[in-house]
Amino acid sequence: MAFTTNVPFPQFTANGFVIPTQEAILQGVIADMQVAFGGNLNFTTQSGSQVNPTPQAQWAQSLAAMIYDCFAQEVALFNGVDPAFATGRMQDAIARIYFLTRKPSLPTVVQCTLTGAENVPIPLGALARDQAGNTYYCAQAGTIGAGGTVSLPFNNQTNGPIQCPAGTLTIIYQAIPGWDEITNPGDGVLGQYAETPAQFEQRRESAVQANSIGQIGSIVGAISEVEGVLDYYGIDNPTGSTVVSLGVSLPAYSMYFAVVGGASAAIAEAILTKRGPGTPMVGNTTVTAYDNNPLYVSPIPYSITFEIPPALPISFAVTLKNNAGVPSNYLGLIQNAIINAFAGEFTGTPRARIASLIFASSYYAPIAAVGGWAEIVSVLIGSPNDDDASFTASIAAGVMTVSAVASGTLAVGQTVYGANVLPGTTISSFGSGSGGTGTYNLSTSQTVTSESMVSFAVDENSEQVQANQVPTIDANNITVTLV
Repeated sequence: MAFTTNVPFPQFTANGFVIPTQEAILQGVIADMQVAFGGNLNFTTQSGSQVNPTPQAQWAQSLAAMIYDCFAQEVALFNGVDPAFATGRMQDAIARIYFLTRKPSLPTVVQCTLTGAENVPIPLGALARDQAGNTYYCAQAGTIGAGGTVSLPFNNQTNGPIQCPAGTLTIIYQAIPGWDEITNPGDGVLGQYAETPAQFEQRRESAVQANSIGQIGSIVGAISEVEGVLDYYGIDNPTGSTVVSLGVSLPAYSMYFAVVGGASAAIAEAILTKRGPGTPMVGNTTVTAYDNNPLYVSPIPYSITFEIPPALPISFAVTLKNNAGVPSNYLGLIQNAIINAFAGEFTGTPRARIASLIFASSYYAPIAAVGGWAEIVSVLIGSPNDDDASFTASIAAGVMTVSAVASGTLAVGQTVYGANVLPGTTISSFGSGSGGTGTYNLSTSQTVTSESMVSFAVDENSEQVQANQVPTIDANNITVTLV
């Protein structure tokens, strides 16, 4: 016996499965019920101006809702086998085909300068604290060098995007004889919570390329799988002459990799296992890795060079319309929204990464999501890459004395950046200077000995991060103006 129904079915089209609307399903159910009961069912009753459903109408609506939900679950399952749409359990299943699992949350990573006596060893796990009370552990053992310093990475003990502004990791929490001081010249690279679907899919794509050998994608894929790695970038120069790409000079036939987070030895091993033989490498870090092929009598050492990129602070200038709904804590709310989006924790806004082009417009949605009161007039960004002036200066209290100007013109409102200048420092007014040498009043009181500095206006729609830079964010570099 053949059965028929008036309920429309899902259709498989060029765009995938398309399900009928809930209203179309309801009308199909009603038609089936009318056929079953002789066409005399009444689905509404009128009481004055009020239209009420009858029991059979409620029955039809419940059936239609169940059918629609079943169709929707089918579509979710069909989409779940497509890496472009998969999330959660289905995305985990796809990744397991490639022997991948979702990375757990990762800590903020800070490159620190340690000062002390020559040849003093700094062990793995040595502890330090920042001025906010966060504890960090040394992620790579090292030894203080002949100049009395050594640069080592420290990781926050708590995972997630926790800020560590430049110059704030200054407290030695675990005393080691001969280790006198610690500081972080640049902002920490924000950690992350467990990988988002977008981040996981991006790594899966990279990891697929890791099945090959000798290609940039092969090596980047292997690096992406190193435990603790937060960010990475790779490029090569296949020509016979030097090429400059995104601020990096690549000699003939060389390759370059920038990596943030992870143990240097593990990164070097990942590069060694996938790179082609005899390829020159470029970077600021060289580590010995070993080929442990059992055919050799003893492991063969190789010097592997890659880049641990310095921080590039990104500044934001947000202008909102003033209205009665703006809360008293609006500044902190907007700053947190931008910081979380910068770390890739807002769906639709990509994490700011090495060599990325950061668009100010990418932060409209995270800001608007804070609340209906956040009526955006403009969002602009800036960084030391787009400096308006380059100069030599010192700072005493809140006054900056410019002794020489290499290029450009200083102006009120510009952000001042230097190795020891506090984040968010701006020129608030002219002193004796008016664009060149002289004194300038700053927004933040501090003391800095003479050093090279730059100043820049936060007035760009986008910022290009170079291949030897990792973008960082600090709440002090985010201003919010109400107009």
